[in-house]
Amino acid sequence: MMSADNIFFSPLVDTSDHHAALRESVGKLVGGFGRRYYQDVVAAGEPPTALWSALAEAGFLGAHISDTYGGSGGGLADLNVIIEETAAQGCPLLYLVIQSICAPILERYASQAIKDEWLPALAAGTRKMAFAITEPNAGSNTHKVTTTARSKEDGFVLSGTKYWTSGVDEAEAMLVVARNGDDAQTERSSLSLFIVPTDAAGITLNQIPAALMTPEKQFMVFFDDVQLPREALVGEPGAGLKQVFVGLNPERVSAAAINNGIARYALSQGSRYAKERTVWKTTIGAHQGVSHPLAESYINVQAARLLTARAAQLFDAGEEAAEAANMAKFCAAEASLKALDQAMQVHGGNGLSYEYGLADLWFIARLHKTAPVSREMILNYVAQHSLGLEKSY
Repeated sequence: MMSADNIFFSPLVDTSDHHAALRESVGKLVGGFGRRYYQDVVAAGEPPTALWSALAEAGFLGAHISDTYGGSGGGLADLNVIIEETAAQGCPLLYLVIQSICAPILERYASQAIKDEWLPALAAGTRKMAFAITEPNAGSNTHKVTTTARSKEDGFVLSGTKYWTSGVDEAEAMLVVARNGDDAQTERSSLSLFIVPTDAAGITLNQIPAALMTPEKQFMVFFDDVQLPREALVGEPGAGLKQVFVGLNPERVSAAAINNGIARYALSQGSRYAKERTVWKTTIGAHQGVSHPLAESYINVQAARLLTARAAQLFDAGEEAAEAANMAKFCAAEASLKALDQAMQVHGGNGLSYEYGLADLWFIARLHKTAPVSREMILNYVAQHSLGLEKSY
């Protein structure tokens, strides 16, 4: 199998002068591992430790973290490039999306002690932090979170259940969204954020058997009267919903970046196969029935990449990025699924072969049509906030 071609290397989607060089550096590093490495660690049920360490050593994990805390200060725009290029080499890493959520929240709202402890470690790749928000009865509607943190004299007691929490087994801690247990329990009662060590007494992890072919495993997490010190609270008590939203726009951009990278990988493989595969004395790519769907997919992917880059640029500038981030994720998910489907179709039966590395990307591409934030919730947002239509829920 070959790595992604240079067909997507153009100044079209880059928002900084150094992005071309950054793309080349990330692509070369991750391409040295390649699709087969990723498939092997997934099959073995192992984390991609060697790849993660290489990304850390090159300084790529801290791209969006301030240089005050050991990052490069390149913002979400740089992280978008890194996530996309990693996926474009056939190695989509969900943990890079999780990094995009936790770090901005900590950098803006955490105490100085938490910043000093966690941000340099996240930038260096020596520690990981999972993000726990979804619950069995609280998916897109965060107002329905029932996990509670009851205050006591020297801290908090955390109780409840989180669902579809990614990569907890690899993390040293979780950033947990919990309801203030001292409030009247209504949908609008206040939420807070807590840093919870994954080895704390009272935590039980149940792995969810999932179709996702990724190194990151999915878990139900049970909190049974977990004791937390006062210092575990991030920011102000009751301000958790506001704080979470600082991480949600980067999450949408990062999810879009993964899908854009998957789409690039698929189209690179598909177009190469169409150039090389000969039937009836001509390459299959000479037939419009093959070439036109690939060309249309390319256009859709480039449009999604443009939206994603613009959303990252807006976020870094401190401007309103919610509309662009939501639309970027929507378009990237749709475009990547169509690109992947077409690449598989071009390969014929080989498209379903593990050897060609396409079919096992399907579920991670499909994931981002549902989560984080479903396509229906994005359409609700656009209908209400962009078009000014009446709220539907």
